[in-house]
Amino acid sequence: MTKPLFDLSGQTALISGSTRGLGLAIAEGLAQAGAAVVLNGRSVQAVAERAAELRRRGFTVHEAAFDVTREEEVVAAFKRFDAAGLGISILVNNAGIQHRQPMVELALADWQRVIDTNLTSAFLMGREAARRMIPRGAGKIINIGSLTSELARATVIPYTVAKGGIKMLTRGMAAEWAKHGIQANAIGPGYMVTDMNEALINNPQFDAWVKGRTPSARWGNPDELAGTAVYLASSASNYVNGQIIYVDGGMLSVL
Repeated sequence: MTKPLFDLSGQTALISGSTRGLGLAIAEGLAQAGAAVVLNGRSVQAVAERAAELRRRGFTVHEAAFDVTREEEVVAAFKRFDAAGLGISILVNNAGIQHRQPMVELALADWQRVIDTNLTSAFLMGREAARRMIPRGAGKIINIGSLTSELARATVIPYTVAKGGIKMLTRGMAAEWAKHGIQANAIGPGYMVTDMNEALINNPQFDAWVKGRTPSARWGNPDELAGTAVYLASSASNYVNGQIIYVDGGMLSVL
């Protein structure tokens, strides 16, 4: 019997930064499609709490609290997965932070923190995942980009650089790993209702700008990324590689 196109049963998905916001919504979507999910964050307590919530809903959930910006912690985490017989077949590089400040006032430490969290972590996680996926001849890597993977905005220069890098990192992964049966693609969310955007949502002027600039005339909800994530994690996307799909209510499509 042919397996349904978007069925992720038998797959294990590791989602970085998945204790809240976009990462948690993506984890829920992948779990609903049948995947076992590995939740990640730096807080052991937060990971455990979110995992317990998903388990109560009947999903298979594993916990992996570690800092994705620290190479030694990433390497050690994947060694623990190996020892536990946990083969990561889907990796979602979602961990991200924002820092809003004019570039002329920006400290190097803040620049580095944003680059490390949003871009370097995806390199580290992708490298370790691919080292296991290549011998298996299969794997799905989904990187989370942004509208700023295409367009710049004042006061968020490190984030813009990191998310532009995510687009090219995705293409680089596809260039090297497609021949091994690995598909590396990205999702570019538009303006979403998340904790990270709370200050913008509560700013009447910015809220009006988002709604006026977006053809859908509203902010996106985190769970609206789930369908795209399931598609890119499933066999439905086996010939899709190196692409970034924007889930932005049409914002990038209009002037």
